[in-house]
Amino acid sequence: MSLHRSGVVALLGRPNVGKSTLLNRLVGEKVAIVSPKPQTTRGRILGVVHRPEGQVALVDTPGIHEAKGALHRTMVETALASAEEADLVLLLVEPVAGKDGKPVLTPATRELVERLSRLRAPMLLVVNKVDAVDKPLLLPFVAELAALRPDGEVLLISARTGDGVEHLLHTVLARLPEGPPLFDPGTFTDQQERGLAAELIREQVLRHTRQEVPHAAAVVVEEFDESERAPRPGSAATGGLQGLVRIFATVFLERESQKAIVIGKRGAMLKTIGTDARKALERLLGAHVYLDLRVKVEPRWSETEAGLRKVGL
Repeated sequence: MSLHRSGVVALLGRPNVGKSTLLNRLVGEKVAIVSPKPQTTRGRILGVVHRPEGQVALVDTPGIHEAKGALHRTMVETALASAEEADLVLLLVEPVAGKDGKPVLTPATRELVERLSRLRAPMLLVVNKVDAVDKPLLLPFVAELAALRPDGEVLLISARTGDGVEHLLHTVLARLPEGPPLFDPGTFTDQQERGLAAELIREQVLRHTRQEVPHAAAVVVEEFDESERAPRPGSAATGGLQGLVRIFATVFLERESQKAIVIGKRGAMLKTIGTDARKALERLLGAHVYLDLRVKVEPRWSETEAGLRKVGL
């Protein structure tokens, strides 16, 4: 009889290294929002991978960076706390191009590897985004990275294309302790739909607004009305959506100038954000969605504990 393994695996790394993309790829469901903007993930996000030989509870974490302000301190603390509680840590790094175009190991990455090496849990080094670098150029970078760890093992993947991801999963399962599943077979995340809805809306704010807006944006779902979600016959025209969910949400920003950007001329930007968010919500919920979006200014919410509580963080 084959052994069953299970455990908690924390995904750590600097901002924008692809942790959320890897989580979604492994789980096979969208449980973490993704954008090209650094520090998109703000809290702990769980995704569960089910395989006959075991179960992996993956914890996506905010990128570890120089923390300034209450929001960023909270994000880094969340990441480090998740690592302390894990059975295994995957430290994702990316091959950053140097002046000559060849990948280099940055001082920040080197410092992070050394810092996390002091954790109780064992750690695997994972180089992501290898599809963007010629393999011969990658070899010296991998060798330098491997030299930082006693076992010298480094795994290469592309979370975007899936290259190397199954091998990574098999390696992770082999490192986990023997034990029964931690979650029921149908569970792929512990997030409630209300929380997922807020994140999907924030994802569209990130995708459609300028660089200065994302870190100042938070989304709170004020009302999540499922009273009309009773199943009804779907059709090809409606994509098989059943029932109706009414969502009333507020986008909190820190300055009036940011509010003007999110709303746009004659409300055009907010309409675009709302339309794309509604489509994503309908895919998530399998129902028609009525989405009511409001925009409010909460000055300096990201800098104070009281501000974080007001926006639900």
